Amino acid sequence: MTICEQYRALKERAAIGAIAPRKTIGVAGKDRAGYLQGLLTNDIQALTAGTGCYAAWLTPQGRMLTDLHIFESGDMMLLDVPAGLLHATLERLDQFLFSEDVQLSDLSETLGAVWIHGPAAASMLEQVLTGAAGLESWPEYHNTRAEFGGSPVVAARVSQLGVPGFVVYVEPARQPDLQRALVEGGAPVAEHAAIEAARIEAGYPMFGVDMTGETIPLEAGIEDRAISLSKGCYVGQEVIIRVLHRGHGRVAKKLVALRIEGEVPANGAKIFSEDRAVGGVTSAASSPQFGSVALGYVHRDFVAPGTRVEVEMPGGRMPAVVSQSPLGP
Repeated sequence: MTICEQYRALKERAAIGAIAPRKTIGVAGKDRAGYLQGLLTNDIQALTAGTGCYAAWLTPQGRMLTDLHIFESGDMMLLDVPAGLLHATLERLDQFLFSEDVQLSDLSETLGAVWIHGPAAASMLEQVLTGAAGLESWPEYHNTRAEFGGSPVVAARVSQLGVPGFVVYVEPARQPDLQRALVEGGAPVAEHAAIEAARIEAGYPMFGVDMTGETIPLEAGIEDRAISLSKGCYVGQEVIIRVLHRGHGRVAKKLVALRIEGEVPANGAKIFSEDRAVGGVTSAASSPQFGSVALGYVHRDFVAPGTRVEVEMPGGRMPAVVSQSPLGP
């Protein structure tokens, strides 16, 4: 199956694949919500059984340590973090644990993840899971315990690619079986190139690529889904509030989508306006629908859709335009 066919399956039916490797941490104990409330940017104490949210963990300077998908099941929380940051995140969580009734566990050897994206993803999952119904109407981060072939799983809705998306956490030994069942149901496994094109089109930044330890969440544009403006104090809040209230949300640079007239640029390629370097590309791909597309940071004076810029290429600069995100016709 070609990349274009995988991409079309993702957009029109469903396809299997993760945007990046991630691992899971379990947080149990009656104080888990209050404990995480003071560390993370979103309103963890507002979560009830079967709900969840996206969040960030910041330094006191407001820069990102990691991003997290958080799922409350009723008796524990599941934290989904970038695979390379699992151990550092666990150690940091343990450092902030004092007398609270909280138990932390590394679930990386206990749970694997199968991601499926597309308009038909919900119905395909309902055909192979027992105890998961009405997935099409689930709000983002809704989650439930279910079964696959007698094995316990956790299914959750997390849309990342401009189409409905779901993740199923399952014991690693059954991960190939679940993936095989979905393939037999009509969802191909998509290669990274197809997933990456859809992710960039959707304007969905990835930690470690489009967001790093130098990123303030407001620069990446994730504040609407990652930050609660009504909760109490959390690490790094003072910086966020200062920018939002005193600076009216203005940051020095912002992550934008780009459509490029020419080949796909390298990650890190400089972005120019005339002779002035105004930013850099963080990720890029060849889209079967839109051609060369990219995400990148540009100076705040150049973030408006329609702004013409140039992107550095080995053979010279190529014209590009800042575009609405997600990308449209």
